[in-house]
Formats: sequence, structure tokens, C-alpha cells
Amino acid sequence: MHGTMALLIPILALMIPFFAIWIKHREKMMDRQIGTTSEATAEKAAQYVSHVQALEDRVRVLERIVTDRGYDIATQIEALRDQRRVEDGAGLRDSREKVQ
Repeated sequence: MHGTMALLIPILALMIPFFAIWIKHREKMMDRQIGTTSEATAEKAAQYVSHVQALEDRVRVLERIVTDRGYDIATQIEALRDQRRVEDGAGLRDSREKVQ
């Protein structure tokens, strides 16, 4: 029994540095994971900000259409539709020219 204890004590003493190195490695890996997660979160937040800004712009246009009394609402809606058709048509012509 004494021989076994005498053998375990040096083995334990040699394992402590390996355990410390493993713990430091694990901490570094956790820090990297946290960094990656925070970067992804920041990118997602930026996407949400741009999306919210686009929605706010659309709401402003709708509010202006509804609150301006000097204009006919139907005329403005048709003008916006015509504008969108022109923009979509230009995009289609550009893509057709690139293909040919």
C-alpha cells in the first residue's frame, strides 16, 4: 500500500502542469467563441438597424401621402407605381444587356 501511494504522489505532481495547460487552453477557446458570438451579434444588430431605417422611410412616405391634403391620394399612389415600374424596367434592361 505504501508503495502505491509513493508512486501516485509523483504522478499527481507531474499531472498538475498538464491540467493547468489544459485549463488555459480551454479558457482561450471560450474567449474565441465569445468573440465570434459578439461579432455575429453586432452584424445582426446592424442588419436590423438598416431594416428598421428602411421601414421608417416607408412609413414617412405613407404619412406624407395621407397627411398632404393638396394632393389626390390615388394620383400619388399611381405615380409611385409608375416610378417603381420605371426603376424595375431599367434594372431588367441592365441585366439583359449584361447577359448578351
